[in-house]
Amino acid sequence: MNCLRCQGLMTRDHFLDLHGQFREMWATSWRCLNCGHVYDAIIEQNRLALTETVLVHESTEPDYEEDDTYLGGEAFVRRAA
Repeated sequence: MNCLRCQGLMTRDHFLDLHGQFREMWATSWRCLNCGHVYDAIIEQNRLALTETVLVHESTEPDYEEDDTYLGGEAFVRRAA
């Protein structure tokens, strides 16, 4: 199995879950020997659940017509003393 991040070699590794529901519990997952990335089915499910869809406009030109412009402190003219 190859790593999703660096394409390195993945090996099975044993991890100790200290925050498990049933006290300490050993879990077996895949770990990359190059970058240390851990692949676990539960971690992957949580990552997929948190992904958000990104909307991309088809036009390459920015559309500024609908944007309102609010001027801040740069709109004030100050007199020199």
